[in-house]
Amino acid sequence: MERMDEEMPFLLRYENVAWYENGRVRILDRRVYPAQVRFVECASYREVAQAVRDMVTQSAGPYTAVGMGMALAAHECRDRSGEEQAAFLEQASRELASARPTAANRYAAVTESCRRAALEALRTGCDPAEAAVRTTVESLNRRYGKMQAVGDRLAELIPDGGTILTQCFGETIIGTVMRAARRQNKTFRVFCAETRPYLQGARLTASCFAEMGFDTTVVTDNMAAYVMEREGVDLFTSAADTIAMDGHIANKIGTLQLAILAKYFHIPYFVTGIPDRDKPAGRDIVIELRDPEQVLCTGGARHTAPGVKAVYPAFDVTPPHLISGVVTDRGVFTPYTLERYFDGGETAFY
Repeated sequence: MERMDEEMPFLLRYENVAWYENGRVRILDRRVYPAQVRFVECASYREVAQAVRDMVTQSAGPYTAVGMGMALAAHECRDRSGEEQAAFLEQASRELASARPTAANRYAAVTESCRRAALEALRTGCDPAEAAVRTTVESLNRRYGKMQAVGDRLAELIPDGGTILTQCFGETIIGTVMRAARRQNKTFRVFCAETRPYLQGARLTASCFAEMGFDTTVVTDNMAAYVMEREGVDLFTSAADTIAMDGHIANKIGTLQLAILAKYFHIPYFVTGIPDRDKPAGRDIVIELRDPEQVLCTGGARHTAPGVKAVYPAFDVTPPHLISGVVTDRGVFTPYTLERYFDGGETAFY
């Protein structure tokens, strides 16, 4: 099977994201990486959905997990009648796709492709679980391939020897911009905002850049203004969990405040990703509210007094006037001209 994860860091190799094999799905537990390299094993598609809800895997990791979850669903219902299997796969697709609401449309693109592939395999006497795995890998290849074009364009925007600031864990774009920089014989410094409360920037983004030999520094989320003012940051960049057609983007909570700071310090903010045509406007973005208890604890240890409350919106929405450009596989667009992305027609991404 062709793969597009060559030269990628450990976190971005397919089997180290999520993988189906022998009636189980293994998901790398990103909540504890890199302190521990631990995999969560799921014996049912509902356990996969729960793992996604629990943020065992984050960023683009759930796209792989829900696809492998569909393979597991096909395995679970293998001894039922054809009609029952079809109903079971439809239910699995719905539940996996809705595991987290903000990117549910993207998850559904993966689970529905896997469902159709599994049904076709049943019709032709092939293994539906294998068909779902193959479809998931095809989705990964497609996404990694398109995001390489995005990474190439982003790398061109970074001055050789320059400095960038990142937010959260952009997953595929992290790997592809590093591959692009190597091919362009370019290097740069990276400041990674730690990204409370799960510290994806500190644990995941920084690990990838450091593993691939880039000068990498972690800063706490409230140090961004200091870094922008004093460290010569050339651009701020982040991926997006959704890009609405009116130029509003949703990304990990804290992105909005960094975009405001970048605007103040005259630092361009480049969002990476593909516009979501099924999200016409920012008002169509659903913000996931997570368990506030996760804000009151760090590494399992509570750090607040009894009676203290918290709030945990997983994402915030950044308006278009704070965004310098949206870097896509078809070029860099202003947030006000995203419809032009589709001038060449729509192609599958997930």
